[in-house]
Amino acid sequence: MAKTLVKTTQDGRKVEVIGLAICLDGELEAFELVEVKLHPNRRKIWEAAPDATHMAGRITLTKEEAAIVEAAFAGAQSEILASPAAINERFRIAAMWKAREQGIE
Repeated sequence: MAKTLVKTTQDGRKVEVIGLAICLDGELEAFELVEVKLHPNRRKIWEAAPDATHMAGRITLTKEEAAIVEAAFAGAQSEILASPAAINERFRIAAMWKAREQGIE
């Protein structure tokens, strides 16, 4: 799976897209972007990060960073449609996410 660097956080951790997952320092953070304007805590998010347009889990992203994520997702989708190994990786990530939701890490 290709890794796409989105940004480096203030404390030096890398935010990357790996396949169809947004990862923080190599750990799964989110599978999707949420527009800040649609987020229930949008006022607090904008107070902390006025230039944020999207959220990826706990990570704020600017418009440009969100575009990097979306482009990486589009590339990963194409790869998945063409590769059985990529399909297996998607299932592995989905299982990892499900286990995380259930508190089994």
